[in-house]
Amino acid sequence: MKALVFPGQGSQFVGMGKELYDSRKDIKDLMESANEILGFDILSIMFNGTDEDLKKTEVTQPSIFIHSVAALKAVNGLGAEMVAGHSLGEFSALVANGVLSFDDGLKLVSERAKAMQDACDANPSSMAAILGLDDAKVEEICAQISGIVVPANYNCPGQLVISGETPAVEEACAKLKEAGAKRALLLQVNGAFHSPLMQPAQERLAAAIEKTKFRKATIPVYQNITTTAVTNPDEIKQNLIAQLTGPVKWTQSVQNMIKDGASNFVEVGPGKTLQGLIKKIDGSVDAASAI
Repeated sequence: MKALVFPGQGSQFVGMGKELYDSRKDIKDLMESANEILGFDILSIMFNGTDEDLKKTEVTQPSIFIHSVAALKAVNGLGAEMVAGHSLGEFSALVANGVLSFDDGLKLVSERAKAMQDACDANPSSMAAILGLDDAKVEEICAQISGIVVPANYNCPGQLVISGETPAVEEACAKLKEAGAKRALLLQVNGAFHSPLMQPAQERLAAAIEKTKFRKATIPVYQNITTTAVTNPDEIKQNLIAQLTGPVKWTQSVQNMIKDGASNFVEVGPGKTLQGLIKKIDGSVDAASAI
């Protein structure tokens, strides 16, 4: 069975989407509509901006979404039987399985990005990548720290990102190194995504989601929070909202997709991060880029 997977924040690059834009008129029209929806010329930033421009959350997230949906259009969906997205990528996945329109998905992604940035500005905090330690050990040590620090991204075995208040994250990093982590590396982000500190952003996203039309999925989406196949639009809504303060369980989602029959994973969007993670999760499956 074929599964489409959609990347999240961090996969952006200068020039992203330009080849897609130039490839077909229908894709060009789709991408140009994003400027009108957002109220600024995001395409010029994607094509000609700087790395710093693209790192701004309110630019990064819509840019990746636009690129991913344009790439999906370029390959006509590839006849997939299931979809999943990493964090932000879940919105692209919901366009792929018919739950969201491009316009509605982009509006939600933009509101999500602004809300997350505001939450970061209000409460500066941190994330760190922990390499070479069992998930259970990372969970155990985070639970022992005073202050907020939680597992945020279960990316693949031996790679887990933690998130929370900066002093708590730094203390956790020190203890995780003592416990045998190969690396505990603070990430270049100014906020604690997928932690309780995103509560204000979660409330804003929830309000926007409740005003948006969600259709029944044509094929299942394996959501970050549940890690299992979901088609009911009301469940999908609640899981999207919960995702902002809960962990991205990518390892578990991929494992469940494989258990349910996925053997061919196709990454749709910028970069090759997800196919690398998937091969580390299970080396027996195929994983490649859509274009």
